[in-house]
Amino acid sequence: MSSENSSADDVRQVWDVVVVGAGPAGASAAYAAAVAGRRVLLLEKAELPRYKTCGGGIIGPSRDSLPPGFELPLRDRVHAVTFSNNGRFTRTRRSKQMLFGLINRPEFDQQLVEHAQKAGAELRTGVTVQRVEQHGSAVPDRRSVAVVLQGGETLLARAVVGADGSASRIGAHVGVKLDQVDLGLEAEIPVPETVAEDWQGRVLIDWGPIPGSYGWVFPKGDTLTVGVISARGEGAATKRYLEEFIGRLGLAGFEPAVSSGHLTRCRADDSPLSRGRVLVCGDAAGLLEPWTREGISFALRSGRLAGEWAVRIAEAHDAVDTRRQALNYAFAVKAGLGVEMSVGKRLLAIFERRPGLFHAALTGFRPAWRAFMDITRGSTTLGELVRSHPMAQRALSAVDRRQGPVGAEGSVGPVGPVGGEAGAGS
Repeated sequence: MSSENSSADDVRQVWDVVVVGAGPAGASAAYAAAVAGRRVLLLEKAELPRYKTCGGGIIGPSRDSLPPGFELPLRDRVHAVTFSNNGRFTRTRRSKQMLFGLINRPEFDQQLVEHAQKAGAELRTGVTVQRVEQHGSAVPDRRSVAVVLQGGETLLARAVVGADGSASRIGAHVGVKLDQVDLGLEAEIPVPETVAEDWQGRVLIDWGPIPGSYGWVFPKGDTLTVGVISARGEGAATKRYLEEFIGRLGLAGFEPAVSSGHLTRCRADDSPLSRGRVLVCGDAAGLLEPWTREGISFALRSGRLAGEWAVRIAEAHDAVDTRRQALNYAFAVKAGLGVEMSVGKRLLAIFERRPGLFHAALTGFRPAWRAFMDITRGSTTLGELVRSHPMAQRALSAVDRRQGPVGAEGSVGPVGPVGGEAGAGS
């Protein structure tokens, strides 16, 4: 950009990148763009820190995507997983190495935002974005995007990143399409020290009574995060599952400090990731693992990519270059996260029909438990596992054949690229 243009931008206060939403995806995008030396504004409608419905599981891919020097505010370190199938056939498997960590989202999100600020991003909280405009009187030139706030204030940016959650207004502007929506219900239950000690270092995963559902218990010091998730449309059954789950665990006598619900949304294969100079990432793009509904690692990874490509889009001088950079962003997302999503969709389709098969494998088949450990620690991903292990490919194919046709949502190939927050690790 010439000094002449820079002066004009300063007068009109054109930001290089405006990021909407200060969750893990938005903070990661703001950090990535600010580290590149650009003028970055991060907008958040709430005041920070703020509560989010989320199990708070930090798996290896999440840890590996954090900014340099980031110290996780861990509430517990998980070395054991108890599996049960709708309360039965309970078995605990242990690992000498830590499998994953547990955090509280308010602390975690606040720290991510602080890292973005230290990198140079400016934060504004308590502001709601009504819409973005890429044409019309509010937009001075073809290289600008107008971000219109509630109350009428308009901000100008060279690129916008939408990271405003699963009910994203920026996602609506981009035209994000969904093919899976799930309901997560969660309770934060303070417990006495004797109960907390029993759960220390151990989580519970329960395969639920509703097809595709599961429940979890994540210990965080003197509080247990207890939640369940299943397909939207099963609201009454999901609520009943959570109540029965809490009762079965002997926790019904303790008053939850917080009870909340949240919809997780998973993108359709052909859903766009951009429109003009606007990108979406994280939940706003419908990016999460379809089987476990894990979203934090998807938010961190897609947020970083969005921030990096938003910088390139901010530098683009015409529509052709803008489109090229947006396509490159989409390719980067699909080549990594998209592969994991396609495998996750396939696993969910099988899991919906045969949860007992997953339970038997994880509790009685050592290679399945080893794969679980490798994925949670971050030494592999679902996509890499299927791609590099012929046995995993054969097992999936054999189960697919036994199940019969999976149908439109589950018929994706094991490694074909595609075109949260209430989950346990989201």
